[in-house]
Amino acid sequence: MKLDLKASVSLSSFHHTLYFSHKPNLKNIKNHYFHKSSLFLIFSKMLKLFLFLSLLQICVSARNLASSTEEPNQFKLLKYHKGALLSGKISVNLIWYGNFKPSQRAIISDFITSLTHTSPTSKTLHQPSVATWWKTTEKYYKLAGSAKTSASPSLTLSLGKQILDESCSLGKSLTDKDIRKLASKGDQRDAVNVVLTSADVAVQGFGMSRCGTHGHARGLGKRGSKFAYIWVGNSETQCPGQCAWPFHAPLYGPQSPPLVAPNNDVGLDGMVINLASLLAGTATNPFGNGYYQGPQNAPLEAASACPGVYGKGAYPGYAGDLLVDTTTGGSFNAYGANGRKFLLPALYDPSSSKCSTMV
Repeated sequence: MKLDLKASVSLSSFHHTLYFSHKPNLKNIKNHYFHKSSLFLIFSKMLKLFLFLSLLQICVSARNLASSTEEPNQFKLLKYHKGALLSGKISVNLIWYGNFKPSQRAIISDFITSLTHTSPTSKTLHQPSVATWWKTTEKYYKLAGSAKTSASPSLTLSLGKQILDESCSLGKSLTDKDIRKLASKGDQRDAVNVVLTSADVAVQGFGMSRCGTHGHARGLGKRGSKFAYIWVGNSETQCPGQCAWPFHAPLYGPQSPPLVAPNNDVGLDGMVINLASLLAGTATNPFGNGYYQGPQNAPLEAASACPGVYGKGAYPGYAGDLLVDTTTGGSFNAYGANGRKFLLPALYDPSSSKCSTMV
């Protein structure tokens, strides 16, 4: 593609150069009519030749573009920066900030449980599953182990404590500092603390530049200790077009009918998507020196490297070919615990260097 683009630019430059450097001098033409005819003939032939070459270039570029889009590897590898990955037995603590119904809290807690959920019939009735989706992250751990010529680290997640702050102790307009303060309410060792803000709570940058975030903060334990945290907001009333697509029409870009949320809650099903993406990023890049691409303060990670992809055939404005619940009409791509169905983002597969989808 680069060669084709350069060739196209060169031809365009040649066109302008040819035109201006060979522009006839009108004063001389008045005294040399024969010379005028000759120049006109030469110019006409050169113009025809150039038009032919331009059309040929367009055809070649089109063929090259078509062939390049068919290549299976369209992504660069996420670089491993030699830092620690989240490893060991880790509890996922949920810190509920604001008003959430019990049924809404159950959606998120069932998703966390589903990450390691198995059943005797999982090979038949419950595939593709959330646990299978999560297994893609194991490939990062294997590669990290081989890069360090040591045993591969491993990660086991489980649902930990659930802390309720329904009275919004820090108010309803939060900064990043507030989010870290809330996250510190959970365990600060062998844990990921997830702050979930309700639909009526505003968070700095929410809906304008982000739908959630993950990071790390200093712990209260031994010197140098730190813990990972995640924040995700309920976008249902604030910014569903940015943070709850494809269950809500997008604010910009191609417009298509929104899909039915699998748990019948646009805000919470959108939160599951964003939490899943951030959890994958936390596992593979918990402290800013794991797997990522681009600048450290705005990296592409395991899920964010595959934006808007949920199934095969996805393109801007279309989430991909998904499963549909015949009873509710909800779109999903993974089965979870307690009969749940979820829509989860594609994860970047480091072994194949492409986005891996469940369906």
